[in-house]
Amino acid sequence: MNLKGMNLKKERTKIQMVLTVLVILSVVRQFFLGNYHNMFLGILTLFLFMVPAVLDQTLGVTIPVGLETVILIFIFSAEILGEINAFYVKIPVWDTILHTTNGFLMAAIGFALIDLFNRSDRFSIKMSPYFVAFFAFCFSMTVGVLWEFFEFSMDWFFGLDMQKDWILPSISSVKLNPTGANVPVHVDIQSVVINGEKWNLGGYLDIGIVDTMKDLMVNFIGAVVFSIIGILYLKHRGKGKLAASLIPQVRDEKEQKR
Repeated sequence: MNLKGMNLKKERTKIQMVLTVLVILSVVRQFFLGNYHNMFLGILTLFLFMVPAVLDQTLGVTIPVGLETVILIFIFSAEILGEINAFYVKIPVWDTILHTTNGFLMAAIGFALIDLFNRSDRFSIKMSPYFVAFFAFCFSMTVGVLWEFFEFSMDWFFGLDMQKDWILPSISSVKLNPTGANVPVHVDIQSVVINGEKWNLGGYLDIGIVDTMKDLMVNFIGAVVFSIIGILYLKHRGKGKLAASLIPQVRDEKEQKR
């Protein structure tokens, strides 16, 4: 490993240590507050911090410093800041930012998986950069859809609110057309009645649909961005500092045996 690589590794270790200390402090704080649910989320975060190392060992790939840093910050932002410190509620765009990042990260994992097969001597079929990038995109979108299934299931069966509500000022519905024709009628909504009480919300309370579609759309954006980076990387393998810092590197068999 060259001097530059050693310096990057040191920086990565520092970032991981700082984030780990912050998580431990959060776990201790939640314990004394008696909030054991959040304490469990903190402990879960510490295990999730080991994901890059697990991927490194199980997939036979080297996670670049840039990508690993993004993964660690993403986990910290989602669990500690988002869930425990309620950034999802305090900062409306927080969920959007994380779902975009998730689309990007899942595309990176999908890219590493298919590139691992593509470069293996055990497979005679060699795939084009466009197909590899397309697989990474599809992998990311599939994970995004499965996550939305999970959120819906948790809300439906356990009464949670993972699919956040939205206030929409108007609707267009064919059900409200008095003629019965298949023509939508536009209706502006200023207030709603909940349990007999009037709420001036400035619209109606949408239960999860807008949030789900928004999450999938930004997941799409993240997946597309990484797929484009992946295509450029494969067409000019070994060139480009940005791609090299984000693309998982597949180790050859000699390196994996070390």
